[in-house]
Amino acid sequence: MTRARELGLGCGDLPTGARNSIADVAGVRVGHASRTEGDLRTGVTAILPHGGDVFRDRPRAASHVLNGFGKSIGLMQIDELGTLETPILLTNTLSVGTCGTALIRRAIAANPQIGRGGRGTVNPVVLECNDGFLNDIQALAVSEADAGAALDDARADFAVGAVGAGTGMSCFGFKGGVGTASRRLRLDGAAHHLGVLVLANFGRAGDLLLPDGRRLAPPAPPAAESGSVIVILATDIPLEHRQLQRVIRRAGVGLARCGAFWGNGSGDVFVGFTTADRVDADGGGRGGGDFAALRALAEGRIDKLFQATAEATQEAVLDAMAASDTMTGRDGNRRIGLRHALGGAA
Repeated sequence: MTRARELGLGCGDLPTGARNSIADVAGVRVGHASRTEGDLRTGVTAILPHGGDVFRDRPRAASHVLNGFGKSIGLMQIDELGTLETPILLTNTLSVGTCGTALIRRAIAANPQIGRGGRGTVNPVVLECNDGFLNDIQALAVSEADAGAALDDARADFAVGAVGAGTGMSCFGFKGGVGTASRRLRLDGAAHHLGVLVLANFGRAGDLLLPDGRRLAPPAPPAAESGSVIVILATDIPLEHRQLQRVIRRAGVGLARCGAFWGNGSGDVFVGFTTADRVDADGGGRGGGDFAALRALAEGRIDKLFQATAEATQEAVLDAMAASDTMTGRDGNRRIGLRHALGGAA
């Protein structure tokens, strides 16, 4: 598995975490399930915010839609209540409902009171990109079992590239996929991390801009920008909902540095969460009181997180492309891997 930095495609000035991945945020794990038989080039990627029951122990969260040509579920309640209630699943556009059902079943199995006795239900979060160029998306091949397999596969050291939800994705006319990067920050003398994972399926062929200023085009005719990108941001820095929204918006800077202009047909969706200062499902303060303590970053220090988000997002996109091999899929459609275009072995 080739990473972006192995191709000289590191971005920015801030130091990375030890893994240079979203899993540098302690407790965050990522899993995949891939389908590559016949004309299928698809799958599911799962992001688990921590090792416990997310429905009971809820990370503070926020979302931002840069361009809304997408079919995600769960974003409305994230922005109303400011928390996650399930892990996050990424998949193809026509498999969102299936993955949502899988998350609901798993939450009910762990919390039988969901939806019963006047109790609330559960808000599954599923985000998508259209992999139909390489994948027979009409086959509706992704199953609840695939979603469960991705959740069960979750680990700190995970694959990137054409795997899981990234199996059939395209980016700037090259092979896209799943990529990740992180940045290490010191605040009040302690080390903290901000990590990004992207599902990269966006960008017009010919628009890709490398960190050294080179533009790179695949050997294919230009086409309209009609893809999508999902950005998942995790941090262990205490942030309140409004601050999280401000931070995740800066993912758009990283996409722009790659050459994107967020076209009319692109679904550009960001979700961010913090593992610090989580919220109990019962909704009360600590000890059952009426007030809940909230720690939050001093606003005058937030530029560090803006920079980290821009750098990590840019590098995560290049990481997805660096790790992806050239692929032939449905109807003989083909995408060149970025490292092959740069002179690596095909």
